[in-house]
Amino acid sequence: MAEEKMQAQEKVQTEQELNELLKVRRTKLAELKENGKDPFQVMKYQVTHHSKEVEESFEALEGKEISVAGRIMSKRVMGKASFMNLRDIKGDIQAYVKRDAIGDELYAEFKKYDIGDLVGLTGEVFKTHTEEISIKVTSIVLLSKSLQILPEKYHGLKDTDVRYRQRYVDLIVNPEVKDTFVKRSLIIREIRKYLDGKNFIEVETPVLVPNAGGAAAKPFNTHHNALDEDLHLRISLELYLKRLIVGGLERVYEIGRVFRNEGLSVRHNPEFTLLELYQAYTDYYGMMDLAEELFRTVAQNVLGTTTISYDGVEIDLSKPFERLTMLEAVKKYSGVDFTQINTEEEAKAIAKEHHIAFEDRHKKGDIINLFFEEFVEENLVQPTFIMDHPVEISPLAKRKPEAPDFTERFELFITKREMANAFSELNDPIDQRGRFEAQEALKAAGDEEANSMDEDFLNALEYGMPPTGGIGIGIDRLVMLLTDSAAIRDVLLFPTMKSRE
Repeated sequence: MAEEKMQAQEKVQTEQELNELLKVRRTKLAELKENGKDPFQVMKYQVTHHSKEVEESFEALEGKEISVAGRIMSKRVMGKASFMNLRDIKGDIQAYVKRDAIGDELYAEFKKYDIGDLVGLTGEVFKTHTEEISIKVTSIVLLSKSLQILPEKYHGLKDTDVRYRQRYVDLIVNPEVKDTFVKRSLIIREIRKYLDGKNFIEVETPVLVPNAGGAAAKPFNTHHNALDEDLHLRISLELYLKRLIVGGLERVYEIGRVFRNEGLSVRHNPEFTLLELYQAYTDYYGMMDLAEELFRTVAQNVLGTTTISYDGVEIDLSKPFERLTMLEAVKKYSGVDFTQINTEEEAKAIAKEHHIAFEDRHKKGDIINLFFEEFVEENLVQPTFIMDHPVEISPLAKRKPEAPDFTERFELFITKREMANAFSELNDPIDQRGRFEAQEALKAAGDEEANSMDEDFLNALEYGMPPTGGIGIGIDRLVMLLTDSAAIRDVLLFPTMKSRE
C-alpha cells in the first residue's frame, strides 16, 4: 500500500511539473506575439537541402551556404555558442549556433527556443573537430512554436496505444516509424510501376455498394438518405473489376480501401488496403507467375535485395515459390489423405478423430479447409502457393475440369500468412448463379459472411466474360513483410482504435 501511495504521489508531482512546463511555453508564445514575432504568422521558408543530402554530398557542399528546416530534438547552450540537433523528413543534422555569427538579439531569442520547436536556419556546411557534419548558422527563424512536451529522449514513446492514437508524435520521436511509412509509399509506387509496365490500367470502383460481394466477410452497413436505400461499404473490389473485363478492358487493377466488420488482431484491421487485378485470356497459373515476379521486383527495387529477414527468419524471394495443392499440403502436414475420403460423413468422422470442430452445415470441402487451417498454415514460412481449393469455399473460382469438386484457385503464403488469393475466374453465368444460390442458403442458415445474389453481375456474365485470371494482394501484409513489422497497426498510419470515451 505504501508503495502504491508513493507511486500515486509521484504521478501527481509529475503532472504538476508537466503543467508548469506547458505554462512556460505558452508564456513564451505570448511574449513573442507581444513583440510582433508571432511564429504562427510566418508564411513560408525556402528550404534548399535536407539533412541526408548534406551528409551524402558533403564534399560538394563543404563551405557553401544552405538552408534547412526541421524540429529541434536536442539543444546544448554553452554561453556564447550552442549546439542543437535538427530533424527533418530525411533524418538529423547538427547545427552550431554562435552569438557572434547571428547577433546578440537573435542569440537571446534562440536560447529561449524549446525542444520540439520548428525552425529554419541558414548557414555554412562544415565538420566539427570530432568529424561530425554540421551547419554553422548565420541566421535562424522560429517557424512554429511547440506548446506540447515531446517524450523524454531516452525513454521515448513506448506505449503502443499512445503511439497508434498519436501517430504524429510517434513519427516525430521514432525515426524508424517514419522509415516504415516512407517504404510503404515506395512499395505502392513500385506496384503501380510494375503493373503499368505490364499494360494494366488503374481504375476506381464504388466504395458504397448495394451488394457487398466478392469475399467471405461481414460488411459495414449504412443508409443513403437521398435515395432512401441501405448501402454497404465494399468488402472486395472483385465484382466491379470483372464487369470491366466484360466491357473489354482486358487488364485492370485497383488499389483501394476495403472494409470488413470483423475483429481486430495483429493481422486484421476493419479497413485495409487491397490490390486486385484482372487479366483477360489467362488463368491462375498466369497469376502465379505474375505474383511471384511482382513480389520479387518490389522487394528488389525498394530494399535492394530479394532476401529479407522477418521476425529473425530469412525469407528468400529469389527462388521459385513452392507449389502444393491443398490436398497435398493437408496430407503432408496432417497425414490425412482426403483423396481416399469420398463422403461428407467420412470427412466429419475423420474431423472428430483429429479434434477438428465443425458445424452441421459443413461439407467435405469445408472440412478439408478446416484441416488446412489447423495443420498446414503454421508451417508455410517460405513462399508457397496452395492450389486447388474445394468448390464449397471458392464461390467465384472456375472449377477444375478434371476434378469439378475443386477449383482453379491459389493462395500465396509467406511467414505463415496469406499474402494473396487468386482464381481462374468463373465466367459461366449458370454455374455462378448456382454458387450464389448456395451462398444464399448459407446466409439464410445464419452465415453472416456468405455472399449474396448479385443479379447485375450475373447479367454482366451473360454478355460474356473471356477466360480471366484475377488476384487480390493485401497491401498491408506485404508492407509488414518488407518492413519486418510484427503487427498490421505498425504499417497503418491511423489504425482503427476503440474510443477512449
